Amino acid sequence: MNERRMRPAGLVVLTLAALVADGRSAEPVRPNILFLFSDDLTCQAISAYGDERKLLNTPNMDRIAREGMRFDRCLVTNSICGPSRATILTGKYSHLNGFYNNTNSRFDGAQTTFPSLLRDAGYSTAIVGKWHLISEPVGFDYWHILPGQGRYYNPPMIDNGKKVEHHGYTTDIITDLSIEWLRNRDKSKPFLLMSQHKAPHREWSPALRDLGWDEDRDYPEPPTLFDTFEGRGKAIHDHDMGIAGTFTDLDVKLVAPPGIDAEQLAEWNAYYGPRNGAFRKAAPTGKDLVRWRYRRYMHDYLGCVKAVDDNIGRILEFLDEEGLAENTIVVCSSDQGFYLGEHGWFDKRWIFEESLRTPLLVRWPGKVRPGTASASIVSLIDFAETFLDVAGVAAPESMQGRSIVPLLCGEAPSDWRTSLYYHYYEFPVPHRVRPHYGVITDRYKLVHYYKPDVDDWELLDREKDPLETRNFIDDPAYADVVKQLRAELDRLRVEVGDTAEPPRSAYGNQPFANEPRPQGRPGGKTKAAAK
Repeated sequence: MNERRMRPAGLVVLTLAALVADGRSAEPVRPNILFLFSDDLTCQAISAYGDERKLLNTPNMDRIAREGMRFDRCLVTNSICGPSRATILTGKYSHLNGFYNNTNSRFDGAQTTFPSLLRDAGYSTAIVGKWHLISEPVGFDYWHILPGQGRYYNPPMIDNGKKVEHHGYTTDIITDLSIEWLRNRDKSKPFLLMSQHKAPHREWSPALRDLGWDEDRDYPEPPTLFDTFEGRGKAIHDHDMGIAGTFTDLDVKLVAPPGIDAEQLAEWNAYYGPRNGAFRKAAPTGKDLVRWRYRRYMHDYLGCVKAVDDNIGRILEFLDEEGLAENTIVVCSSDQGFYLGEHGWFDKRWIFEESLRTPLLVRWPGKVRPGTASASIVSLIDFAETFLDVAGVAAPESMQGRSIVPLLCGEAPSDWRTSLYYHYYEFPVPHRVRPHYGVITDRYKLVHYYKPDVDDWELLDREKDPLETRNFIDDPAYADVVKQLRAELDRLRVEVGDTAEPPRSAYGNQPFANEPRPQGRPGGKTKAAAK
């Protein structure tokens, strides 16, 4: 049974207080909640985060940051799409919500989710776009979702259980449907709208209007594009997510994307055809091939982000035009970060910074001071409790995060977390990233790779090695740090209740020849604290 938690005195819960029409009493006006969510959108691609490569200008996401707060250390607990979405909905780690991986997990809609609680509390609730949790959405008055990963062009979708076909570019269509729902919603109620983009997920197909948007720019390379992983263990060397070896013809647009029609294909070929012909004629190899793939990847991935940003601008303008902006909290985020060539990689999964850190921009008029930033460690696991807190709804004790409302309102709780627990499971497909768990602080990461043929530990020091290319685990100068972090990791594993052996299905039902048991003290589940 889920018990409702009493809130500590002094926490700011609701937004604007308004007098009722007759002036006899004051009644809180519950804010609307707009959740703008992308798949595989990384901080390096958002200009508000100031990546030194200056890859893309994102004026509309930057607007949210300029008019609200940018979080610089929003971290995920399991860097992969479906598990992150399940964590957001439930406020629980993968081992408790049951969605471990993208291979064979299926979301259990019977468990408590924040949309269900908001709907019970009188909110109109809707989700549009990418769902990616296999089972049908629950807790929503309206849902219009992509089946599975969805596709970029002319996507089939599911409208409240009915299969429908759409023509056009998926990012535009998701925004069209989101605005349509906002326009036709029950205006007597506050709303929760989760507008969730497929983009910029692999295979990164841009909108036709954005082909050639970068004028064949020669992108600055990340300093670790040709990382050799010197001094690192097998878990780091033996992967299958490198630009050098893993890219497919679809990834680099040597073939057209699925679902594209003849008219669209003609425009597609007009751009890619000559450039592909030049590539085939040059036939680059080695580092030259990697560099060509990197430039093509940047054009395509960032082109997808450009369309997301354009569409975020559309929905922000709608809020302005409808007079909704002042009482709507806008949250812009992603299911995790992504590699844009760092370490020679694309994709996510690792506890390393590019995939661990995800964007979080929040605008809340009257509550969040414009143009502010937070370096506090927050996480996707906090989103459910934050949305409930914003709406004045008590969060169930089963949730493991913490509302970030105090941070948004300029408060800095003395007991806010200084570490976060992480656990990734999926192996060996699709990218052969070894399962691992670890503890993250503002400076360090202690990581244990434990399946199926490794038992490796790494210590990363972001202060001395911000690119995370070195393992300090055997450095005598770090002996005390390692001891402290091992104790903290043990404490966190007990605190979040992740001390038992994960089920075989957590990894995707793959057979393992050697299965060392994760090390950690036994203990029961307790409420995840903000320490």
